[in-house]
Amino acid sequence: MGLKKTSREEILQHSIKLFKINGYYNTSMANIANACGLIKGSIYHHFKSKEEIGLESLKYIHKYFEDNIYNIAYQDNLTPKVKVQKFIQKIDDYFLNSEGGCLLGNLALEISNENALFKDEIKQYFTNWEKALKHILICCYEQDKAEALSKRYVALTQGEIMMMTLYSSSQNYLKVGEKIISLVK
Repeated sequence: MGLKKTSREEILQHSIKLFKINGYYNTSMANIANACGLIKGSIYHHFKSKEEIGLESLKYIHKYFEDNIYNIAYQDNLTPKVKVQKFIQKIDDYFLNSEGGCLLGNLALEISNENALFKDEIKQYFTNWEKALKHILICCYEQDKAEALSKRYVALTQGEIMMMTLYSSSQNYLKVGEKIISLVK
């Protein structure tokens, strides 16, 4: 068998999928290597441990959201209504086309109480999501109200991602996005 060249990013993409579907603890380095078409030892050329892959996977998703979703809230050339519509559309595009739910939500439940580095990254992801949504809502609400709404709707979105995964239905998940959009007049 010839050696296959695989990038760090490809390993992360496969790992994210496995972690989302199987969970962190039920995904082994051998599973990751197999998904990448590699022998297990080849993974160690890119990552020193499964924990490093897990943390880098969280950071990878967080960066994706920062670059492609959260930044919409801070685009001064858009109206608040357009911001919220684009914000929700991008979130929907991600979660409706992604098997296994939310990696950060899943790992928050599975491992964050045992791994401080994971917990810190997960908390920052959700904090940044709340801040971005609050930044949009501040146009229509006082600061405290905008903050409370952003926390509530990030939590509702996460809950509906879990339910959508569990019941294989996006109907209620989509209603949360519609409600968030309706908050901006």
